[in-house]
Amino acid sequence: MKIYVIGGKAKSGKNTLGERIKYHLIEKGHYPCIMRITEPLYNYAKTYFQYNEKIDKKPREFLQNMGIEIIQKKMGKKNFLLNRLFEDIEILNNFFDTFIITDARLINEFKTIKEKYKDAVIIKLERENYNDELTETEKKHITELEIEKYNNYNYLIKNTSLKQLDKAAKDIVEKENY
Repeated sequence: MKIYVIGGKAKSGKNTLGERIKYHLIEKGHYPCIMRITEPLYNYAKTYFQYNEKIDKKPREFLQNMGIEIIQKKMGKKNFLLNRLFEDIEILNNFFDTFIITDARLINEFKTIKEKYKDAVIIKLERENYNDELTETEKKHITELEIEKYNNYNYLIKNTSLKQLDKAAKDIVEKENY
């Protein structure tokens, strides 16, 4: 089982890179699964707060508040989302041979995943001079700032175009193919 972890700020291209990695893995005969650490938060937003991802803007303030302020700080459950992710991987490992996590942002997320999966491939994605459409409060949140402090990655990808992202994804799959 292989784990790819993609981290980066809002609108850096994490999901796009994840989709491209998935595409190139399928070409090689693998069975990849794209996952989000924050999936339980999205489920809360959809189930209990009428969030509709097809028509609504991403509920970033809700995700930041629920994930950090309530779950981690108020409840003291630092690894709640990671533990849920690990349980899902354990179950889904019966159907998929590769997992691509497209929303890592916190140092604890990278470290904990790497501790659990020693050969996890950590990818840091950067996109300069791009309008992320975040409010000033959202830009100053730990989920946008902490990624700048993390430097223990296997690959640093500068997102300059879709073509370049696809090439980077293909190169990573070639190098990491098992």
